[in-house]
Amino acid sequence: MAKLIAERPVLTVEEGEHLGLRVVVDSDSFIIGRGEECNLVLNDRAISRQHARLYREGGAYYVEDLASKNGTWLNGEALTQPHVLSDGDKIQLARAVRIGFAESDATVEMAFDPTRLKGRLILDRDARRVFIGQQEVIPPLSLPQYRLLQLLMDAAGAVCTREQVVETVWPEAAIEGVSEQAIDALVRRLRDRLAEVDPDRQYVLTVRGHGFRLDQE
Repeated sequence: MAKLIAERPVLTVEEGEHLGLRVVVDSDSFIIGRGEECNLVLNDRAISRQHARLYREGGAYYVEDLASKNGTWLNGEALTQPHVLSDGDKIQLARAVRIGFAESDATVEMAFDPTRLKGRLILDRDARRVFIGQQEVIPPLSLPQYRLLQLLMDAAGAVCTREQVVETVWPEAAIEGVSEQAIDALVRRLRDRLAEVDPDRQYVLTVRGHGFRLDQE
């Protein structure tokens, strides 16, 4: 089993829609919330756009609630002010998502080994992680970005229509309720995130008049 030695703290989602997701806290100010601008994006209606923040101060990491609508708890206690984090602490957001905190000197097990699978672009579907070659896309894709990428991966090079994109990425929305601009913006963000790891390739191609397809060749 492979190991990831974290140079910074690691967050692991232990309960909620993103179960199994692991994220390195790669910033001294790390925002968790529903908004696309957050470092860790959690697509849950109970989560505020900017729900909680982890920050480093004096060699320690702290967690604070950002005046969220449904609250933040640390080890079962409601957060009313910033609190220092320790290895093994549990952060609960809105009673909807529980996140485990591992200190920077912790060893985090990774059950998924990308070397076992063929292909340049690889998905760990259980944890919703994305690898290009042996390099993981960090921070992880947002849920809409991941859903779009998985749709294109499953199509195996075939074209996915805009209607299919809406049905997969925004299943709760009516097709006519999602604008062309919103779809194009999502595709552009996904391309940009993949280019952070592999700037020499464009994986997501636009087929004018038809939709989008994935190019892994």
